[in-house]
Amino acid sequence: MNTSTIIIIILAVFVLFVIFLYNSLIRLRNQVKNSWAQIDVQLKRRNDLIPNLVEAVKGYMKHEKGVLENVTKARTQFLKATSIEGKAKASNMLSETLKSLFAVSENYPNLKANENFMQLQEELSGTENKIAYSRQHYNDMVMFFNTKIEKFPNNIFANMLSFKQEQMFEATEAEKKNVKVQF
Repeated sequence: MNTSTIIIIILAVFVLFVIFLYNSLIRLRNQVKNSWAQIDVQLKRRNDLIPNLVEAVKGYMKHEKGVLENVTKARTQFLKATSIEGKAKASNMLSETLKSLFAVSENYPNLKANENFMQLQEELSGTENKIAYSRQHYNDMVMFFNTKIEKFPNNIFANMLSFKQEQMFEATEAEKKNVKVQF
């Protein structure tokens, strides 16, 4: 083999490496975006259920107007959020207000027995589980993506190709605190 053939082979391997790396980074970035979209779907589902829950509870909880107002405010903040960080923060706030709402509902036996309320509570509980799973999946995809662009020699080419790290979905300080259960 002559020198020019070796150089051509090395360049071909290099070009194939860059193409493979670029395509794998695109695939991972799209998986991250898809994972966030799945969170967004579940958050929207929860948002759509909240007005029905509030209406079912209103008649029973005239004294707990502040809790209902907080749920409505948190929902409005979520609807106004545009960035991933903003939606994550609003979602966390909404989760906290829903916990308060369900805790207050314990004081109303008739409400707890109400079929509509029970169905909505089950729907929201299932949605919260789906949101938790979607967050976990999103963070897994972000970890894969970020790891790929941080590894050597990928980091050199990822930087040249303008790939940036994605942000993890993190729990708020309020969510990290122990839940207080009283009987």
